[in-house]
Amino acid sequence: MAKNRYEQDLDKNPANYQPLTPVTFLERAAATYPDTIAIVHRGTRYSYADFYARARRLASALLAKGIAKGDTVSVMLPNTPPMLEAHYAVPMTGAVLHSMNTRLDAQIIAFQLDHAEAKILITDREFAATVKEALELAKVKPFVIDYDDPEFAQDGEMLGEIEYEDFIKDGDPDYDWTPPDDEWDAISLNYTSGTTGNPKGVVYSHRGAALMCYANTIATAMSRFPVYLWTLPMFHCNGWCFPWSVSVVAGTHVCLRWVRAGAMYDAIADHKVTHLCGAPIVMSILLQAGEDEKRDIPHRVSFSHAAAPPPAAVLAAMEEAGFDLTHLYGLTETYGPATLNEWKSQWDELADGDRMSKKIRQGVRYAALEDLSVIDPNSMEHTPRDGETIGEVMLKGNIIMKGYLKNKQASAEAFAGGWFHSGDLGVMHPDGYIQLKDRSKDIIISGGENISSIEVEDVLYKHPEVTAAAVVAKPDDKWGETPCAFIETAADARVTEAELIDFCRDNLARFKCPKNVVFAELPKTSTGKVQKFKLREMAKEV
Repeated sequence: MAKNRYEQDLDKNPANYQPLTPVTFLERAAATYPDTIAIVHRGTRYSYADFYARARRLASALLAKGIAKGDTVSVMLPNTPPMLEAHYAVPMTGAVLHSMNTRLDAQIIAFQLDHAEAKILITDREFAATVKEALELAKVKPFVIDYDDPEFAQDGEMLGEIEYEDFIKDGDPDYDWTPPDDEWDAISLNYTSGTTGNPKGVVYSHRGAALMCYANTIATAMSRFPVYLWTLPMFHCNGWCFPWSVSVVAGTHVCLRWVRAGAMYDAIADHKVTHLCGAPIVMSILLQAGEDEKRDIPHRVSFSHAAAPPPAAVLAAMEEAGFDLTHLYGLTETYGPATLNEWKSQWDELADGDRMSKKIRQGVRYAALEDLSVIDPNSMEHTPRDGETIGEVMLKGNIIMKGYLKNKQASAEAFAGGWFHSGDLGVMHPDGYIQLKDRSKDIIISGGENISSIEVEDVLYKHPEVTAAAVVAKPDDKWGETPCAFIETAADARVTEAELIDFCRDNLARFKCPKNVVFAELPKTSTGKVQKFKLREMAKEV
């Protein structure tokens, strides 16, 4: 077959083709706006020239320690400058950044370190006790670098041989890094919450991350020099790729070690924050702040929120407080948000109830997502756009993960039929906007964290006086949802609600523990299956 005329003598070469990577965004920002403030961390300020130099120092130091392409560098860090620096430095070396959830217990951390085959671990002193236990459990023995935050003194012991600043001081600030040979190379590794067993390792590519950055700036209407407040943990899907996205427009990262009301109001007012992201729990913290914590906000702030949509009253209160809200939806497997509720000006004229019903929808596909639909997972037929027929939300495009690390079967199942299967159930409205209706795996999203009902039930079943247990989501104004446990016991059992909650706290991360325990006969089908939809209704009354 004759070659297409547009392919003849028109080949890729270094002048017309470069692999996509988000690392170049920092290089450009430092070259164009070297004196612009890139990072604010309490009293610390780094310009873009500083930021780029520190990232290159870290990259150079990692290489000197033996890190090579395809190795894993794990980090256990809050939203601090080293976390931002690691997002650039690690991929500069060709290695893969593995950001760990700072709320996890030692056993899961140990599993992740082993599964990822971590070569180096950068960890904050705040988490020393848990990380020490994890390192004792793990088979791998990574080189440990401790971060001793100069702005917030921590009591945790030093676990490694060197402190972060000492580690990077001998690195080369002019390190001449090179982009990846292939934009499909892995850039980061993020683990799911392990809802049906051990967590799965989700692998991102340089290409997907770069495209996500362009989409993020469009979705959040970021113009040049935004001020971004880090209320979203950077360990969540690499902070939805915003550690890289903000550099596209030479914005300022305002670090926030802990999400607390006073600190948020101070940052918003003092630094004129323009953007922030997070779960509905962030809204609750802001709205429930004491009068001594609140500050006047004379400007509008863009707040992109995900997870379960908060109550209409919360949305209204946030708008009145000065925040412009955008509802997003995504998963770890989609680099963060994959849909957004594109707001139409004509909806502003709707009655409050109708306007809020529009607000809680998950919306349409992100600019970097090629397709979005609600599909019957059995027939793979698209459901009608009637706002009623429930199917599985499925997606496809360049911001879908490479796959699950060392789990070929799970990857094949996730990509069956040429679509990514989200596992979430929803409907498609006539105007093409999706809305979630249920979670096929009974996931509870509390404060932006995924909690497996099965995991909590397994712990409850270990209590000697529990004969049956079922856990469902209970709506919560502060956390969005919290676990509610329904328990059957033997007739002579004396166990109390408080005792069962304490039992869970001894065996689970605290945020996964039920906030309420109800002793009742579990409703079941004729085949003995617990009817969780009935329990969800009962939980609303608890």
